[in-house]
Amino acid sequence: MQDLKNKIQSQRRKEVIQQVVVTAEQMQAIESRIFNAGFPVAALMEKVAGRITEKICNLYPINHSSFKVGMLVGPGHNGGDALVVARELFLRGYEVLCYQPSKKFKPLTADHARYAASLGVRFLNGVETFAQCDLIVDGLFGFGLNRDLVGMIAHTVDSINAIAHQYEIPVVSIDLPSGIHSDTGAVLGTAIGATHTLCLGLWKQGLFQDDALLYTGKSELIDFDIPLADIETILGPTPLIQRITKKSALSFLPIPRPLTTHKYKEGHLLCICGSQRYMGAAILTGLAARASGVGLLSIAVPSGLKTAIATRIPDAITIGCPETASGAIAHLPEDVGFGEGLEKYDAIACGPGLSIEALHVIEKLLAQMMSSTIPLLLDADGLNGMAKLGIKQLKSRPGLTVLTPHLGEFKRLFPSIAPMTDRIKMAQSAAETSGAMVVLKGGRVAIAHPDGRAWINPESTPALARGGSGDVLTGLMGGLMAQATVRGLDITSMAATAVWWHAQAGRVAAQERTELGVDAETLAQYLIPMLQSTDYINDAD
Repeated sequence: MQDLKNKIQSQRRKEVIQQVVVTAEQMQAIESRIFNAGFPVAALMEKVAGRITEKICNLYPINHSSFKVGMLVGPGHNGGDALVVARELFLRGYEVLCYQPSKKFKPLTADHARYAASLGVRFLNGVETFAQCDLIVDGLFGFGLNRDLVGMIAHTVDSINAIAHQYEIPVVSIDLPSGIHSDTGAVLGTAIGATHTLCLGLWKQGLFQDDALLYTGKSELIDFDIPLADIETILGPTPLIQRITKKSALSFLPIPRPLTTHKYKEGHLLCICGSQRYMGAAILTGLAARASGVGLLSIAVPSGLKTAIATRIPDAITIGCPETASGAIAHLPEDVGFGEGLEKYDAIACGPGLSIEALHVIEKLLAQMMSSTIPLLLDADGLNGMAKLGIKQLKSRPGLTVLTPHLGEFKRLFPSIAPMTDRIKMAQSAAETSGAMVVLKGGRVAIAHPDGRAWINPESTPALARGGSGDVLTGLMGGLMAQATVRGLDITSMAATAVWWHAQAGRVAAQERTELGVDAETLAQYLIPMLQSTDYINDAD
């Protein structure tokens, strides 16, 4: 029985460390608890460096007579980690060259440098010889750096970047690329451009900020067995900021379905979208909503689009709306179901392709929704309309409102918040200000709830940088929100699942068609095949 409890606890810890995202202050507090409990700093350094060494040996095995590693060594414990790695690689047959640009070191780091030198590890006076290396390891600075790199350190970083680029040498950074702020991801003057980042212990928030993505390369977590009790003491049982994992995302998908279910039990989504100029937006939104598995799908479009929508999405209830001379929705007809009939919908998604000419439609919709508990998703022109109408009025809505802006839309909605550099804090501040859930799109989507909770989608693809990709996300998210409502599931978590599913479909499509071959319609077509892959259904983080 005890073995089973230990196994369950171990599995839970593994799940938690993949989801948890920490600031430098939080990481420091967790490590302090470990050290205060009696775990020596030197022992932890040996343990961490041993696991880094194993990872490097797996990534870059000695495949010829001499494999040369250039090691950048900082003055603190990140430099100490690098020196233990240097020692272990040297003992395994790698040729190791170390360079220490600083002249002052923490005592433990100085001890490791002295011992490595006694073994025969070479210490250099500069990095020019690194041009002959097969690999460069960056151990200058870890988490907690908050000042710009200047002088000799900055020159060293710039030289390494130039050498690595010119000679196509891979660079592995320990914990974070040196020069990257561990919370905001900002570049502190200059920063190492890593091809691989080995994050230590727990995921650092800065690795998921868009500003850092050009420097981090592929990021992997090096687990050194931080006790779950220490994590929960500092972060609480439910950390405010979490990384969306495959396991957590799939756990909220509304599958499998009961054998006795029917369409009315799987949610009814209303999409208000499209115009003569942007007919494709309505089609893409509808295709993605259908792929979500929603039981009923109603699409309100200008009457001139009704036939085209019905042809492409025959299972949808297509509602033709009176239109303006330019082909935008003039107003919503009675059969859309406003008033008491509004309650027949389990979620409403509004905005893709509407055009700003339909501002009055958004205004009327919002007026009708102000007393409704039905979840409302606003995207594209729905967001542009809200920027004109005033975002703070959403705060009095009893139902959840979800906003899905890209950075340009975010700046129009939240001009006082947009100058912030921390995208996670930007989303959290916007959610608090508006009372809405904010999905800030970008290289790493940041999602924030008004209660302070936040999620980060850790993986995406440049293939999504195509017109219409956002429409696909709106349809997918709206469909999942409708299913969450009718099933009594957590709508917030379902929205996060939609972000993950959307990105993963893009990644799978890009692998098969290249990043240039993933248009928005192709993306919608890959939503279901992505889930059908046994890699996604059976394999978890």
